[in-house]
Amino acid sequence: MTTLPPLSRRGLLRAVGAGSLLMTLGACRSAVDDSAPAAAASPRRGGTLTIAHGVDFTPALLFAVSAMTLVPRLVFNTLTRYDDKLRPQPELAKSWQVAPDGKSITFTLRDDVTFHNGRKFTADDVIFAVQNLQNPVRAAQLRSTAAAVTSFEKRGDHEITLGLAHPVSNLFDLFEFMFIADKDSVEDAVAGKRLIGTGPYTFTGRNPGASLSFARNERYWQPGRPYLDKVEIRVIPQPDALLSSLRTAQSQLSFDVRGQDVAQLKDDKQFRIKGYDTGAGALYLGANVKEQYTDDKRVRQALSWAVDRERIVKQVLGGYGQASAAPWPKSSPAYSDANATRYTHDPDKARALLKEAGHDSLSLPLAHASVPRVTAIAQIIQYDLKQIGITTELQPYDSATMQKKLIAQQMPALWTMGHGFAQVHPSTLAVSAYPFNEAKNTSQFSSPAYTEAVRAAWVRDDAEGPEALAAYQRISDQLLDEAFIIDLAVEAQVEVATAKVRGADLNKFGYLILDDAYLV
Repeated sequence: MTTLPPLSRRGLLRAVGAGSLLMTLGACRSAVDDSAPAAAASPRRGGTLTIAHGVDFTPALLFAVSAMTLVPRLVFNTLTRYDDKLRPQPELAKSWQVAPDGKSITFTLRDDVTFHNGRKFTADDVIFAVQNLQNPVRAAQLRSTAAAVTSFEKRGDHEITLGLAHPVSNLFDLFEFMFIADKDSVEDAVAGKRLIGTGPYTFTGRNPGASLSFARNERYWQPGRPYLDKVEIRVIPQPDALLSSLRTAQSQLSFDVRGQDVAQLKDDKQFRIKGYDTGAGALYLGANVKEQYTDDKRVRQALSWAVDRERIVKQVLGGYGQASAAPWPKSSPAYSDANATRYTHDPDKARALLKEAGHDSLSLPLAHASVPRVTAIAQIIQYDLKQIGITTELQPYDSATMQKKLIAQQMPALWTMGHGFAQVHPSTLAVSAYPFNEAKNTSQFSSPAYTEAVRAAWVRDDAEGPEALAAYQRISDQLLDEAFIIDLAVEAQVEVATAKVRGADLNKFGYLILDDAYLV
């Protein structure tokens, strides 16, 4: 990975010269290879990479940043791409300049990029991409940040200024997740019929519930990339079948192997195991504050004391993760040990809080996705809550239905699933993620204190100074005290690959990057 010259992140955001950063720099994450180092190999063109994944792609949620994270970066590019220090690097934007008052940004765009259908990429595609996320139909989690863009000023086809309503601390998170899609095919994209971008692979087919296929983009703007001829994603919901697919070489790569299964593969020389240390998202227990009993924060706090987070990490994640009462991975500026350990497993405290709220026992519904890992988490929660006098009725739904219920605020008193966005700038979690969104969240929670903390973190051009850090702590304080979202564990992303796979990478949000991937 190329080493950048010393430069503050704020300075880097203010101005990036086209010649000062390498265009091919990937948004890699810090990773640890748990296997023995493989012999060096030169990139080789050709071959088909087959990936096993446990959850199907949901096209309707593509622009909501809720769809399968393996797909978007194969087909689409973005304006900028983070490196492992959250410093934006050029992608379709060659350079940029943020105004001194933080209320506009001017991009100089690449002029050698074409969409998969042969159409040239221009500034009009940036305008469409922003407006696409502003469209409420897309249910985009980045909609609030996109809505801060209030004007567009083009200077030819490859320079554009975006005017902002106010300074935005997480502005480059928007550009990290804003896929540049062909405007004439976007309705086909959300229907799963056609995905047309400017990325390294073209979308060639989908068999819902079974597979997706991609082929090399022969006109890709990065010279010599990609190396692979084809990429196939096989949807294999059952963990045992997914593991068997890897062992029998039907699949060569997966980021969806259960933690306990990874342990079985660590001594198998045909596999390479790599763990990414900045978090792959987090697991949580949500509470609907408009429902009876969970409208009392003492009950919600009791739930947080009741759950054995360490057991979830050990039994469900196989040790690949960190028990945490807060959403932030250790790489986040909002992280602190005090926040992560604010709630631990203490059934006595949980029972005392329930009694204080006037309850010796309760019965509550608990919704969850009907996939093995989430079902296992729901069962641990069910067991732990029973120990403090709360019985739960498990309500399983398929993953797509869970996402729809999450977006529509139709969850019962309790639900469990995973969330993202904590890996990027802290304000993005609080203004974007469905469970946490200050303006409209799944728990239907709101408070002046939470709003003030979120606005203080978001409406600013400084994302790392003392005032920003203080605002992040106020967000954490609100989340931990109100407990409408009860974080359980920060997941560690684990890559399992056969020894033939090289160069696959994930960005900080878990999007698959195969620009430099090849087979030996």
